[in-house]
Amino acid sequence: MAIFAAVQTPEKVKDTVREIVRKPYPKYKVIVLNDDFNTFEHVASCLMKYIPQMTEQTAWELTTQVDAEGYAIVWVGPMEQAELYHAQLKDEGLTMAPLETE
Repeated sequence: MAIFAAVQTPEKVKDTVREIVRKPYPKYKVIVLNDDFNTFEHVASCLMKYIPQMTEQTAWELTTQVDAEGYAIVWVGPMEQAELYHAQLKDEGLTMAPLETE
């Protein structure tokens, strides 16, 4: 009785590993929702305090967007950072949407 086995070449194994390793991690969106109790000043202040590299101008633009459109995506990136910023903003009383993947 003969036994046959499928053997992959080293090149094929490398291609398979490369495909798996190069898959990018998902990015997560931190979204602030409009509400009837947070002031423009408080929202803009929180964005500047917790979101890295947030300028005053961008914070006010995003706050205005929250008011006009009902929400604004204030940061996009890796899950762990998104969870941190989401929690910090929520702890300050901002109304937050659940984290979403991009």
